Amino acid sequence: MIAENLKIVENKIAESCIKCGREKSEIRLIAVTKTQPIDVIKIALDGGVKNLGENKAQELRDKSELISGDFQWHFVGHLQSNKVKYVIKSADFIHAVDSIKLAEEINRRSGQLNKMQKILLEIKTSDEETKFGLQTEDEIFKLAEFCKNSSNLNLAGLMTMAPFTENESIIRISFRRSRNLMEKLNGNGYQLKELSMGMTNDYEIAIEEGSTMLRIGTAIFGDRIIN
Repeated sequence: MIAENLKIVENKIAESCIKCGREKSEIRLIAVTKTQPIDVIKIALDGGVKNLGENKAQELRDKSELISGDFQWHFVGHLQSNKVKYVIKSADFIHAVDSIKLAEEINRRSGQLNKMQKILLEIKTSDEETKFGLQTEDEIFKLAEFCKNSSNLNLAGLMTMAPFTENESIIRISFRRSRNLMEKLNGNGYQLKELSMGMTNDYEIAIEEGSTMLRIGTAIFGDRIIN
């Protein structure tokens, strides 16, 4: 099932790229492994997955100790400062940096490991109370400036979650705002390349709006296992 699901997702990514004139090589598919057991994750890796995403800090710590190979770990969930210690060793990318306090702790822990940590700033592009992220341009530019001046942070791009809706135009506006913000930052001396946008329900729209990282769980693994 997982191998077939991967083929379906990869084909849809390829079709979306053709539709909007992009190269498939520009897109990084992150298989989000939230609650999935190790044997299931290994099936995905055997199927060619090169990027794994995890939402919970302790799960990333535990899973990264049990599996290794030619792939990258992405921490894609909301991260509290006191949980940074669980992800810092294994996360190649931390996607949801949303405060100076969190950035400070990531920088401090990275320095202890002599590591340049790749991070993305989380942008809140919807009014949903369950979503996190930076909302104003002032907040975004202040945190970007802090990251640029931090010795062990590599600010790679921006991340957002679109509103949970079937209204395509609302989803598109959300993604477009993040892309426009990245372009504005790059116009002010930054060199951001990554846009982490798009999940199972909206990744084809995200590709059309410039996403370089898709965070997909259900379309690959099926419905989540509830512990």
